[in-house]
Amino acid sequence: MRKRPETSSSSGSQRRPIKQPSNANSTTSLSSSMKSIRSGSVWIILSTVIIYSCYSVHYYQFENLPSPLTADQAGKRGFSEFQAIKHVKALTDFGPHPVGSDSLDLALQYVLAEVENIKKNAYYEVDVEVDFFHAKTGANRLTSGLFRGKTVVYADLKHVVLRILPKFTANEAADNTILVSSHIDTVFSTGGAGDCSSCVAVMLELARGISQRAHGFKNGVIFLFNTGEEEGLSGAHSFITQHPWSKTIRLAVDLEAMGVGGKSGIFQAGPHPWAIENFASAAKYPSGNIIAQDLFSAGVIKSATDFQVYKDVAGLSGLDFAFTDNGAVYHTKNDKLDLLKSGSLQHLGENMLAFLLRIASSPHLPKGKDMDRELKTGHDTAIFFDILGTYMIVYSQRFASMLHNSVILQSLLIWAASLFMGGSSAIISLGLSCLSAILMMLFSISFSAFVAFILPQISPSPVPYVANPLLVLGLFAAPALLGALTGQHLGYLILKKYLLNVYSKKKQLPSVIIADLVKLEAERWLYKAGFVQWLVLLIVGNYYKIGSSYLAVFWLVPPAFAYGLLEATLTPARLPKPLKLATLLMGLAVPILISSGTFIRLAGTIIGMAVRFDRNPGGTPEWLWNVIISTFIAVCICLTFIYILSYVHISGAKRSIILAISILFGLSLTLVLSGFTQPFTEDTARAVNVVHVVDASGRYGEKQDPLSYISLFSNTPGKLEEEVEQIKEGFKCGEDKVVDFVAFSVNYGCWTHDDTESGWSESDIPTLHVDSDTKGEERLTRVSIDTKSSTRWSLAINTQEIEDFVLKAWDTGNSDELIPYGNKTSVDGWHDIQFSGGKESPRKFELALFWSVKTTPSADNVDRTIHDHRPLLKLRTDVDRLTPKAERVLAKLPPWCSLFGKSTSPLTLAFLSSLPVNF
Repeated sequence: MRKRPETSSSSGSQRRPIKQPSNANSTTSLSSSMKSIRSGSVWIILSTVIIYSCYSVHYYQFENLPSPLTADQAGKRGFSEFQAIKHVKALTDFGPHPVGSDSLDLALQYVLAEVENIKKNAYYEVDVEVDFFHAKTGANRLTSGLFRGKTVVYADLKHVVLRILPKFTANEAADNTILVSSHIDTVFSTGGAGDCSSCVAVMLELARGISQRAHGFKNGVIFLFNTGEEEGLSGAHSFITQHPWSKTIRLAVDLEAMGVGGKSGIFQAGPHPWAIENFASAAKYPSGNIIAQDLFSAGVIKSATDFQVYKDVAGLSGLDFAFTDNGAVYHTKNDKLDLLKSGSLQHLGENMLAFLLRIASSPHLPKGKDMDRELKTGHDTAIFFDILGTYMIVYSQRFASMLHNSVILQSLLIWAASLFMGGSSAIISLGLSCLSAILMMLFSISFSAFVAFILPQISPSPVPYVANPLLVLGLFAAPALLGALTGQHLGYLILKKYLLNVYSKKKQLPSVIIADLVKLEAERWLYKAGFVQWLVLLIVGNYYKIGSSYLAVFWLVPPAFAYGLLEATLTPARLPKPLKLATLLMGLAVPILISSGTFIRLAGTIIGMAVRFDRNPGGTPEWLWNVIISTFIAVCICLTFIYILSYVHISGAKRSIILAISILFGLSLTLVLSGFTQPFTEDTARAVNVVHVVDASGRYGEKQDPLSYISLFSNTPGKLEEEVEQIKEGFKCGEDKVVDFVAFSVNYGCWTHDDTESGWSESDIPTLHVDSDTKGEERLTRVSIDTKSSTRWSLAINTQEIEDFVLKAWDTGNSDELIPYGNKTSVDGWHDIQFSGGKESPRKFELALFWSVKTTPSADNVDRTIHDHRPLLKLRTDVDRLTPKAERVLAKLPPWCSLFGKSTSPLTLAFLSSLPVNF
């Protein structure tokens, strides 16, 4: 009892040696405890929990589909997938039905009969009108995105239009209508179960249900079943510019597919937020994310939909939906009914039905001019995303800016206060922790990209994971994770070395204790580097008003809040403690819930695009697509794993993690190299095109002696040796013969001249004839074009020589101006005219060419030489006909291959012609 006064009466210097060992023992105990808690087995369990959580979020958000309803279960006013599936089957039974085909005529008649039946059985207080609309000619001159440097011309297109109005207020409702649109036509390579027979089927079933409910509507609903979408959005353009009902439309909804089945989500909305706000309130299973809209707008997704016409040409706001499952089957033979998941149509149908019932009954449907005025005077575009496919968050860009500014300001204030309290050592530590994040990104991308680069050299296919997307986890995600761990650990070592120097100046602490404290301090700085990383992304996204920057808020605020709640101290004088696992779990719960499903789905979508990546076959290195995918995966890992990996460096988990990564990578690589997993299957086919080419280019004014050959090429990265070996037929492959298909070039392909003289005649070859050439200060040349039997052709005009042009169609002596003078754009010195139409389309045209005025004969001799070898005009005409040789090649095409169609792809018989500059 007498010893206590002696201890308490001791001086401060005498007390310090007694308390410091206690502190040191405590620190040592914490460090040892931390190492035992973070053992390899604990990390395996934790990793399993996180991976399972991410998978569960993805499954619930994108794979959890509603049960399909029968006609009896849905009732007269509901939506039945069973009924819709009957329409899909009927349309796909017609086979491919592109514009101008007999099968498209049959599909049109089927849809027309169905809407007539809807009209016949509509509720007696509902007025249903049916119009079989025929658009004779027109030109789509959109100048953005895929349409830059291009004019799309169309003729002889037919559409089915259905308008539903309440009978007793028909006049008022007819002036305020909502458009629901999709296309009946397909590309020539597929029956189009997903793209877009599923959309047409949903519309037919929606129209049936709406026809029983519309008596209480305040606005009319127009269902447009158009044709020509696959040939450059021609159907939507012809309707919106020529049909009288188009003037009454206040809102447009487009249904599309970039795959087959799954959940149909919104990937474009606006520009006015009214539609997305009402959809979020009404939809039973809302699905959509502004990330897709940002990628689409940025051109990352090389595609276009009818919604672009409604927005850019008509100035309408609305929604654009798309099925995205199985993206690799897009525009191939595998876009078939068998792959359409049960519940897919029910999901879209119930969402659309609820949405239409809400907005069609609304007395506040904004008009086009009102929307423009509101956007300028207070309303703003919307940020939107769904949570697990059950609830949708929608808020304005203006609110987003306020929220982001608030988060940014508070974060900067907290950091400023923290650094002020910590002094110069805190500032340097922050810089070194940020260096670790940079090294993490560099190493992760490098490791993953290295594998991506060498994969084409050792694998039978440059993209061996298309049919088995999970392989990318081992091939790219594993080395990316290893690189991230390596880069962050290197930064950790640098940071630890600096902190060791700082702590060593505190002579009152033993060196053993200092070593442990430095590790704990470095771990905390690595964790906080994640805050800085996401804060920088938020600042950049907020500055450029990128809607997807909402993700940065969720990856910044919850982890920072968890750290502040469970870890932060009010003074830097206190010794650091091990980070709690509860901090990690609390901080990542919300980010995983919000974004993990979206990241997984986005990765799957990008992988599916590999089938059609090379728009100019052979024009890009084989490793490029792998590097794109591996870089995306590496960036996602670095952005999301920065918090998790910060816990690893002073634990016993490093060896376990490296071992697991190595096993995963080795197993994936073994599966690929052994051939156990095939890159393509009958259900996930490689895009291959077979075209019988008759080349009469460069022979103007000479006797026709065209070259005839079969061209075999692929938009999927990789050589064609295996396919050619199976086909035989005398093919030779290489890059020594570039085939110019006007709209694109084949830089690597295979060709054969054997037995290619039958199945076509010289009368099929298109002609370009100079009718007149007036030279002077303003040179004018008139060229007549005869496409013979072709109603689908592409013409490229050399804009380095031609300043402008006018195109007219000739029909029995009467001219119809298709493309007027002015407002032309070009890409790489060319302006493309893309024409498609029905059987009654014109075949003869007149092209008036206005030459550019040159101040000097040759400003640059090198450029002049290049120009002299460029033709003035390049023409390709397509015929949907199989020659005997092409038919044999197609019959021998391996089952893992499929023809691939798009608006610029030639049909199976193509004729090439040209007009030289010096004709």
